[in-house]
Amino acid sequence: MRDAAVGFQCPECVAEGNKGMRQARSTFGGSVVTTPFVTWALLAVNVIVFGAQQLPELGITERLAMWPAGVAVMDEYYRLISAAFVHGGVFHILFNCWALYMVGPYLERAFGHTRFLAVYMVSALGGSVMVFWLSEINSATVGASGAIFGLFAAMFVVGRKLNTEVRGIAALIAINLVITFIVPGISWTGHVGGLITGAALAAGITLAPKNNRTLWQVLAIGGALAILVVLVLVRDATILDALR
Repeated sequence: MRDAAVGFQCPECVAEGNKGMRQARSTFGGSVVTTPFVTWALLAVNVIVFGAQQLPELGITERLAMWPAGVAVMDEYYRLISAAFVHGGVFHILFNCWALYMVGPYLERAFGHTRFLAVYMVSALGGSVMVFWLSEINSATVGASGAIFGLFAAMFVVGRKLNTEVRGIAALIAINLVITFIVPGISWTGHVGGLITGAALAAGITLAPKNNRTLWQVLAIGGALAILVVLVLVRDATILDALR
């Protein structure tokens, strides 16, 4: 039994009463986030994988990089996601981890853990899908930049929705796009693909009507994922036909 204002209450009664209470939600319908552990987990995975890349005998970079020929010819579809966790050098991972550290906690608190993870991972996939379509089939691409650009786009969409200052994030996106197109060796396809995907997902999450909001958000995320899967299958068939 537990002490109550008057007399005692059994634990079962308290639990049953709590079921009827409205649970606190994040700005866009997710669970309230006190600790952004998804952001910390993503940072940890990126750092651990980068550490493993420093052991050449493991061949981590070659095994996980986005390689269009590997996806289409060898059915290594995991590369569409695994490429987001390997990096091309110290500066590469430092920038991506810094960006994730800066924007991740804010978006995770706005979206909730699950929606934030969906934006990150589907944006990473969106970047890889554009690489799959527009890059040379024997080229290799690595990095979380597609996911990071997706988060940048989400920050902009959230700011517009909440009527907060967005000039800073808009400038950051513009500067990074300029760098993407003028510095040799950077995959513009991965960056732009992630940016477009992140913007679309954030719009679906933030603009969902409050009535049945979770359902609409699930449909938006699921719809984006379905489109990307179809694009992968179509490109896969196109590459195989060209090689026959």
